[in-house]
Amino acid sequence: MTLGIFLASLVGGIAIGLPICFALLFSGVCMMLYMNGFNSQILSQNLFSGADSFSMMAVPFFILAGEFMNRGGITKRIVNAANAIVGHVRGGLGYVSILAILLFASMVGSAVASTAALGAILIPMMVKAGYNRDKCTGLIAAGNILSPIMPPSVPMIIFGVQAGVSVTSLFMAGIAPAVYLASALCVIWFVVAKKENLDTAPRQSKKQILKSLVDGFWALLLPVFILIGLRSGKFTPTEAGVITAVYALIIGLFVYRELKIRMLMDCLVSAARSSSVIMFLAAAAMVSSWLMTVANIPSIVTGILTPFIGHPVILMLVICVIVLLVGTSMDVTPTIMILTPVLLPAVKQAGIDIVYFGVVFILCTVLGLLTPPVGTVLNVACSAGKINMERIVKAVWPFLLAEIFILLFLIFFPALITVPTAFFMGS
Repeated sequence: MTLGIFLASLVGGIAIGLPICFALLFSGVCMMLYMNGFNSQILSQNLFSGADSFSMMAVPFFILAGEFMNRGGITKRIVNAANAIVGHVRGGLGYVSILAILLFASMVGSAVASTAALGAILIPMMVKAGYNRDKCTGLIAAGNILSPIMPPSVPMIIFGVQAGVSVTSLFMAGIAPAVYLASALCVIWFVVAKKENLDTAPRQSKKQILKSLVDGFWALLLPVFILIGLRSGKFTPTEAGVITAVYALIIGLFVYRELKIRMLMDCLVSAARSSSVIMFLAAAAMVSSWLMTVANIPSIVTGILTPFIGHPVILMLVICVIVLLVGTSMDVTPTIMILTPVLLPAVKQAGIDIVYFGVVFILCTVLGLLTPPVGTVLNVACSAGKINMERIVKAVWPFLLAEIFILLFLIFFPALITVPTAFFMGS
């Protein structure tokens, strides 16, 4: 009955138009009232403890770093460098987009931010070159799913905090799946480019390529610097967020000189707004998480999943179906915060590696960004590509199916994640 109260109040709150964070608080209060244990002091204590996390401090810094990169010329130089390398092949700008997204993802970790930043640059560039606008927009939307998978990743930070596992391990575990996803997108784009008979751009000379790489040196150095620092243990994910923001600020102000002092306040305000939404969600989720534990809901869910616990692959498939369905109507952050404490006991009982589970779980949640009715990335991509939702849904399906295919491979062959992770962690 407690589980029913929680689901009914949460879904009911969302249905009447409450923001997710307030719907979480509403469901928490409803559970408290049902258990005859309403206490405003416990409510406020859990709110504060939900946001009081050293790891969560990385989130606003990575968001701020993204603002500095977009306005400081770093994003533009990443695109130029990628264009110099692969822009000459058939449909080259599509491969440029995938490579640029992969590089940008290794610095920001937010699918929405990446879609907004790169979509505004790449979609007009591809349309001008004669590419189909719908297919370009679909590629950009699907490609930016790499951002929450490739380290540093904001969803991985949130999952790490909720699950109590090493965020650095999650970061390292995300590298290989991001490469698999990028490769799958390249295969689909190759088919699209051949079918559309897209024109090829002139091959740039070695001098032009070298010039683009030199111009983008400081932009391209950042992801390498972050990954080496995390891999070697020189800094934590939170410290990586601070270093990334400071690095982007210095490069934008003093090297590329495209970031002006007058822009800083806008960057800070924009980052604060985005961060406040995530942090308040974290605080509200802690209330529900604590009450779910008190009400023994994780044990109830574990009991429901008990028939599958002896079969880890089937359990992962069932969990992924649940997460994908939830993801069609809920954003990434609340999905992770609500489902992690509920699903984790069953996962642990089945003997599934938590880091491996975290990567697959996050991939499931971010695929929801490409599915209506919520589809946050779809909405942002529609705005950047100047098309409606119906057109982008048709265009994104081939890329989404390729990503689901990779997801299934990761479920059936966990070594595709665990072996590279052990290598990157040096174990």
